[in-house]
Amino acid sequence: MGRMICVYGCVLPVWHILCGAIAGAAGVEPPDFSVSGSAFLQKYCLKCHNDQESSAELSLQGLTDNAALIRSRRSVTRILRVVTSGEMPPADQQRPELAEAERFTGELAAILDHADRTAKPDPGRVTMRRLNRTEYRNTIRDLIGVSFDPAADFPADDIGHGFDNIGDVLSLSPVLMERYFEASETIMSQAILPVPPKIVTRRLASVYTEPASGEVAGKFMDEGFRRLSTDGADGVSTGPLHTPYKWEDGEYVFRARVYGQSGSGAPLRVAVLLHGAGLQEPSSEEELAAIAGNVLRPAKILKIFEVAADSREKAEILEISVPAVAGRDRMMIGQLRPAEGQPAGKLWVEYLALDGPLDTRPASQRRLLACDAAKSQPEQTREVLSRFLRRAFRRPVQPDELERSVRLVEQSLAAGEAWEFGVQFAMQAALCSPSFLFRVERDVEPLSSEIRPLNEHQLASRLSYFLWSSMPDDELLDLADAGQLTAQLQGQVRRLLQDPRAATLVQSFAMQWLQLQRLDLVSPDATLFPGWSSELRQSMRRETELFIDSVLREDRSLLDLIAADYTFLNGPLAKHYGIADTNGNVEGQSPTQPVGQPIQGSEFVRVSLPGSSRGGLLTQASVLTVTSNPTRTSPVKRGRWVLEQILGAPPPAPPPNVPELPNAAEDIAGAPLRKRLEVHRSNPACANCHAKMDPIGFALENFDAVGRYRVKDGNFDVDATGELPDGTVFSGPLELKAVILQRRQEFARCVTEKLLTYAIGRGLEYYDRPVVESILRKLETADYRMSAVIEGIVQSEAFRLRRGLDAAP
Repeated sequence: MGRMICVYGCVLPVWHILCGAIAGAAGVEPPDFSVSGSAFLQKYCLKCHNDQESSAELSLQGLTDNAALIRSRRSVTRILRVVTSGEMPPADQQRPELAEAERFTGELAAILDHADRTAKPDPGRVTMRRLNRTEYRNTIRDLIGVSFDPAADFPADDIGHGFDNIGDVLSLSPVLMERYFEASETIMSQAILPVPPKIVTRRLASVYTEPASGEVAGKFMDEGFRRLSTDGADGVSTGPLHTPYKWEDGEYVFRARVYGQSGSGAPLRVAVLLHGAGLQEPSSEEELAAIAGNVLRPAKILKIFEVAADSREKAEILEISVPAVAGRDRMMIGQLRPAEGQPAGKLWVEYLALDGPLDTRPASQRRLLACDAAKSQPEQTREVLSRFLRRAFRRPVQPDELERSVRLVEQSLAAGEAWEFGVQFAMQAALCSPSFLFRVERDVEPLSSEIRPLNEHQLASRLSYFLWSSMPDDELLDLADAGQLTAQLQGQVRRLLQDPRAATLVQSFAMQWLQLQRLDLVSPDATLFPGWSSELRQSMRRETELFIDSVLREDRSLLDLIAADYTFLNGPLAKHYGIADTNGNVEGQSPTQPVGQPIQGSEFVRVSLPGSSRGGLLTQASVLTVTSNPTRTSPVKRGRWVLEQILGAPPPAPPPNVPELPNAAEDIAGAPLRKRLEVHRSNPACANCHAKMDPIGFALENFDAVGRYRVKDGNFDVDATGELPDGTVFSGPLELKAVILQRRQEFARCVTEKLLTYAIGRGLEYYDRPVVESILRKLETADYRMSAVIEGIVQSEAFRLRRGLDAAP
């Protein structure tokens, strides 16, 4: 028994057994199970698993040939798993020798492999998916435009196959349904205001305007008016006067009460200007030079007034509309320079006032209720609701759906409510509809097992929720309406990836794939790691997000995720790493690269890491911290993480009742961690798995439990060497990364499988293997670029096609 556990105790998943099956090529004929395989079952299995005595509710009596194996695939997969792991046959029964068991499992795998490669494509079947919290938040953002998180109080989504967007686990509890009702009311009450608020009026006395000086009140104020003169000594006395405002979208009205004296008896020419660093189409330098004083630039002259009032009693109010342009910051008022030889002009200003925005409805309301003003109110209702429902349901609206919503508006109007209230209520009801809360892929033939394409709108939703975790935008919906999305799919994938919303792919997919949400829960020992803080935690997470985002947006190779020569750091994280500048030179050591810019403050900058042990995911503090214990590193956790998340070969769960590694002070002081692990894995039930995990973890031992580089672990020198069971020897992170790059197909397969699972919202099945193999072949010829993975998934049968009944064996 001990020998069997040692041999079989640590295995790859059955999926990966199949990937390495002997009948790897589609043209190779599979073994004949009736010749030797059925004899193995007869000798070791049928005593307990027959039609009369089906132990564990499993009868193998009918498995006599290849066709029977394919028909009973689930049972065969189960046999593969228990025989390969050594669970079966049980210890108290006759057990096969190692070579005999390997021949049997290899034969089973080869038969299934051949069947998979030659089978008709099968896209599988996805359970109708509820929007998860991220998808709900993003969809509300893009549909309504509110600025708060409406899903903050929702229960956490369940996880399936490593992700929170898997249809089979996204249930709808009564508590969540209550939250949906509450959220819809809150959302629409902020998005549409049936009674808009009053226009905001701001009035600032001129004594408080800029340019400011302590002398203004005593030297430049005349009975409440601030005096400016074109021959003043500085900006305080010359102007123009200005003040900043906090602007919202929309048109404003600016006013100022003034009088002036030109010195020549003619009206005084006074300019009102708009200033802002991002202002588009500002006035020319020649135009601005005509205004006396220090004019802030860039600025746009809105209007030049001729002020006839020449005394306080005759003061007049200048009023002008301020257009809704981007980049607005300050309003300015000043006088034009007098002509050469003319006396200096003087301007007195009592106050500056700004009213607005004039349309006090929220921007969301203006957008949602936009309609043709020439239409009748019933026609406007249908225009507004048909547009809204099409976007909310992500498909064309059925006539009965539109009529139900219109009736809600009509009932509100009949009750004496405002039209805006009725539309608000109809939209609130839509946000509680299954057509909004679920990603519904209606099937006109649900009982048919025939494979057929998704319709264009279903494809648009799959694409946008894959790359944006949000609803399709108008361009996707328009293409779907025209039946042109499939024909333009590649171009749309690239467009979506360049959109800022694609950052969600990093946050939702990558952080779950890498299991980095756990970073929020780790608490390194404060005594051992006094530099640990919540700010450092956030910096660790942000480094990984920016790094993966750069690989995605720059369409770099997947392999850069392992061995990139750059990262992103801010001041605190650079200090944590001991990196001095943007060229990766180490603090306290002679520069090995030209001296770069110092890394300071909270802003992240790109940092080159040529020849450094840093670079790539494996050496980022986020990963190193979540794979450690609070007081020390864990080569086991780090090794398991690499096997599972990088190579796609997770080891099985540890046997029960395995004791923890001794962590008493005397144990730590008496032997290095490596030595203590050697004692721990002397247990034969643990040895084989640890032989795969521990060497990988040892290679990362130069990084402590919070990702700082080190050469000593306590009183002991760090030994970062490792040797895999196949004899591969390496030392340190650089050589470990080289080993993984030699196994790039395993890494590419892992990323492809994880991303495909995330994209289609279900776990992978045996019939998905041809899809994965096809993507991997394309990856090899495309230098493993990220776009090749994503485009391969989007173009795959699993993503674009559907079927009805689950007819799979």
